[in-house]
Amino acid sequence: MKLKSLVLSISAVLLSGCGTMVKQQEYNADLIINNGQVLTVNADMQVINDGVVVVKNDKIIAVGDTTLLSQYYAPKNIDANDGIVMPGMINAHNHLPMIAFRGLGEEGISNRLFAYFFPLEAQKLSRELIYNATKLGAIDLAQSGVTTYADMYYHMDEMAKATKEVGLRAVLGETVIKFPVVDAKQPYGGIQYAQSFIEEYQNDPLITPAYAPHAVYTVSKEKLQEINQLSEDYDVPVLIHVAEFPNEETRIKDPTKAESPVEYLEEIGVLDERMVIAHGIHLSQHDQALLKQADAGVVYNPMANAKGATGIAPAWDMFRADMRVGLGTDGPMSSNQVDLWRTLSYAANMQRLKHSDRTIMIPEQVIEMATIGGAKALHMEDEIGSLEVGKKADIIIIETQSANMMPNYDPYATLVYQANPSNVETTIVNGKVVMEQRQMQTVQLDDIRQSVEAFESDIAGFAKELSKKAIKSKSLMD
Repeated sequence: MKLKSLVLSISAVLLSGCGTMVKQQEYNADLIINNGQVLTVNADMQVINDGVVVVKNDKIIAVGDTTLLSQYYAPKNIDANDGIVMPGMINAHNHLPMIAFRGLGEEGISNRLFAYFFPLEAQKLSRELIYNATKLGAIDLAQSGVTTYADMYYHMDEMAKATKEVGLRAVLGETVIKFPVVDAKQPYGGIQYAQSFIEEYQNDPLITPAYAPHAVYTVSKEKLQEINQLSEDYDVPVLIHVAEFPNEETRIKDPTKAESPVEYLEEIGVLDERMVIAHGIHLSQHDQALLKQADAGVVYNPMANAKGATGIAPAWDMFRADMRVGLGTDGPMSSNQVDLWRTLSYAANMQRLKHSDRTIMIPEQVIEMATIGGAKALHMEDEIGSLEVGKKADIIIIETQSANMMPNYDPYATLVYQANPSNVETTIVNGKVVMEQRQMQTVQLDDIRQSVEAFESDIAGFAKELSKKAIKSKSLMD
């Protein structure tokens, strides 16, 4: 009897194993999302009620109705619970490590960039701080449904490391500027740093390396031209601040006949399809035509621009002209946010105020700008920005059961005017679940809490004295 029982037990185990093998062989997908309102953001802006999205490896292999459930089988199924399923949002302009300084310099300092930002960075930035602050910021992004962000900062290898640990996608531009900075002791040392970074990450599945000349008034003509040639050689983007402030052309030290920074970029031969300009607030119609002709990307940062009182970009005009326009928050000292939720309503409302027209920038167009628009601005629309077969599986699920999400007559209006980061339940990047049911799956905030507390303690005293100095300087000038 004992022998017979042993044989039966072994047979049961073997059969169970065979059953598992058979079941695994039946899987033709890795992940299925069902029971959600799917916003595809495709060319037709198709919405599929009770929709299904199917993922295999890092790509979307099917999008449609519930008939897909009888065609595909996966080891992991996510019930969206009547939530909104949409492409991950794209924050197309940021300075993520500045999250370490978030909330500082808010005492009414007039020239925050030169009187506060640059001195603070010069004194307190380090490789370690950039890594830890990036990790904190990337968690914040993931929790708010941003799956891709573009950034201009320093020590981009540290930023790439932290970003990949969290599991996000990023376009990371190493800053090039005419004075010494934390990772380049010589002026324009960022060019060499960028070259090494690009060579290390050029074929990475999540990181797109880039050059990031700071602005036309902080980088010489010769260096802009050198960067343009290198970007062509390596086939990488160039991220740059352009037309953020009025009369930027007057700050350019090189002789020029250009009447705007965009004309200057075109004049010196560096305005092309690899360029992504941040802000673009003070753009003439001619500037916009030059940008469209060059097929350059533009990133609209309405919340940061309103906070900084720098103006309202002609985003509606550029959107109507079918230009490559995405949304950004700018750095966490400019808008104090890295997520796009409040930026969504700012994007619409600032344009309506500018044009005195409440019929423009309807919610559907705002969501388009936050997803496929950002992808177009970064020239990544063939890979991300919409839920379509063949694209990368960058997907978010927003719950609709909270009080602020009800009723949900129009999902676009619900997202733009009602939702907030806490409504994002699940974030998927490159087919991998980064957050599910509000629980991070890759890293935990507690992992870096001690590091954040340490740099906060180190920065606080210096920042307070710097504020006093900046305010005193302003009062003396007045």
